[in-house]
Amino acid sequence: MKKLLTLAAVMLASATMAHAQIGIVGGFTSSKSSIDTKNVSANFQNVSLYHIGVAYQLDLPMGFAVQPKLTYQMKGAKLSDIEGVNLSSANLESKTGYIELGAGLQYGIDLLVARPFLVVEPFIGYQVTGSESISQLAEAKNKLEYGFALGAGVEVLEHVQLTIQWFKNLGNVYDADNNVIAALPGIKDMTGYNGVKVTLGLFF
Repeated sequence: MKKLLTLAAVMLASATMAHAQIGIVGGFTSSKSSIDTKNVSANFQNVSLYHIGVAYQLDLPMGFAVQPKLTYQMKGAKLSDIEGVNLSSANLESKTGYIELGAGLQYGIDLLVARPFLVVEPFIGYQVTGSESISQLAEAKNKLEYGFALGAGVEVLEHVQLTIQWFKNLGNVYDADNNVIAALPGIKDMTGYNGVKVTLGLFF
């Protein structure tokens, strides 16, 4: 019984000492995709967009911290030419706005004034807005997204964080089995968005 009480007291003390903050996050997103057209892989050009949302930062022992966050994340890609595929002379451009839930795990070293850290962040999201230069492609777009991000950042004076991450959506932007995709000659696959995002966070 005494051991249980001691363990409960230690857990309560740890929770009391844990440093937790709520913050506002936002920044710049640069993303693209690629198309597999038979034996030719055509890279999209990057599209520069943005993200904004809220986060919760909970510091843990031994330099670790967790940071779940909920953001409105805009991702996109564009391509002017695909070898062997007729897109009616139209540029292919896709933009998608997701409500995205991320769960970041950070590991850093506290240098008193600043805390540099590494971060890994799995995420899942659902499309709430979107635009396509070829309107039929909207029917083939996958609503659900999921993937991961890897990066590094620095926290200054426990209230400001600057993070840069490379992210990768797993799965495809468009459903390869959709009739619209099947009607585009030679296209086998349109991969998920990938790119880089820079995020500034203010925590209180």
